[in-house]
Amino acid sequence: MMVMLSLRYMDVGLRKSGLEVFGCGCSSGYCGGLSSSLWSPSSVLFSYGGKKSKRNGHCTRGRVAGRGGLKTSCGQHKGTVCCGVSSVHSPDTTFQDQVDVQFESNGSLNSDEPLSVSSLMADVAHDLQILNRNLQAVVGAENPVLMSAAEQIFSAGGKRMRPALVFLVSRATAQMAGLEDVRPQHRRLAEIIEMIHTASLIHDDVLDESDMRRGKETVHQLYGTRVAVLAGDFMFAQSSWCLANLENIEVMKLISQVIKDFASGEIKQASSLFNCDCTVEDYLLKSYYKTASLIAASTKAAAIFSGVSESICDQMYNYGKNLGLSFQVVDDILDLTQSTKQLGKPAGSDLAKGNLTAPVLFALNKEPKLRDIIDSEFTEVGSLESAVQLIIECGGIERAQELAREKADLAIQSLWCLPQSMLRSSLEGMANYALKRID
Repeated sequence: MMVMLSLRYMDVGLRKSGLEVFGCGCSSGYCGGLSSSLWSPSSVLFSYGGKKSKRNGHCTRGRVAGRGGLKTSCGQHKGTVCCGVSSVHSPDTTFQDQVDVQFESNGSLNSDEPLSVSSLMADVAHDLQILNRNLQAVVGAENPVLMSAAEQIFSAGGKRMRPALVFLVSRATAQMAGLEDVRPQHRRLAEIIEMIHTASLIHDDVLDESDMRRGKETVHQLYGTRVAVLAGDFMFAQSSWCLANLENIEVMKLISQVIKDFASGEIKQASSLFNCDCTVEDYLLKSYYKTASLIAASTKAAAIFSGVSESICDQMYNYGKNLGLSFQVVDDILDLTQSTKQLGKPAGSDLAKGNLTAPVLFALNKEPKLRDIIDSEFTEVGSLESAVQLIIECGGIERAQELAREKADLAIQSLWCLPQSMLRSSLEGMANYALKRID
């Protein structure tokens, strides 16, 4: 949930990082030849790589400034103005590279290999590498503590699934529209989506009082609740600034609705804890608010920036919505079936907090004893373990698996409007990968 505090309270004793920001000096409006030792929304640098040259894919004219060793480079599309400014920090301040992709000789998915996230992302691996540098620039421009707090979650093993989906849909629909490459707006969109997602995770961990995220200590556990809330607020604010500068009212409405949905989802969840009268429909609505809304909006926005028809944009929305719901159902199954080591957080933690997910709701329809245990809020020793065992014995896991498959199938059907390609295969693979986790 977005816990939006006024950014005027950002002065919690955090100092500026000392980085100086320079534009590349080209004619693009994306740079503007900036020179400032203080952060402002307009001084955040983004990298928009142009078409690859024979040498290294970018024309560079770098210069180093400030203690962070900031360097700029510029890449332009032939015949269009599309500046690419990237920031590169010295080794002691860089984020861990999140993309670990094995390429085939043609840079595409090898159908003979087992389904994996890295193979599905192979066609957009370069896009994700650019995104990682841009995220570093966005956060590093503010102050060291904020950068360190954000790095904690950026480097906590996330797969960059959401921006990868943005790039896959962007490239698939751009091909349909006859574009040679993705547009700068596509890249900015992917950055916005990852910032919003990261901000929501930081705030969720505060609200849930979670100590672990993907096997690492959470931001609020390391830096305190105040810094965690401010770090999340900063990312929400930064993403909103970047969103406004896209100057596309339809996309602005889509993404703004997502932030509202986050809050609605958290309120809906908080008001239904330990409520055994919740329905599967209630659960799916809450899951849409908390998970699927962001994915649906991002995939539709990617298609909008490609300039394809409204019907295709709507199909991309349906793809993201059903994929997000499938992801959430799968996560809720794993919460009950995997170990603490596998999950990176305590097993059964959602149920212990009273969050009744799909497997629980399906089991409640068959086993009245489960209601009694949940109503007691697991006050008795061993009651949580007993509840999990009942859910498994009553077929709650199997029913939830069917629901996840149903949503994944609907997501794949929405892709039929796209021509057959490796990009479409990767998008289909994303849905199948989610199901693979519970096979």
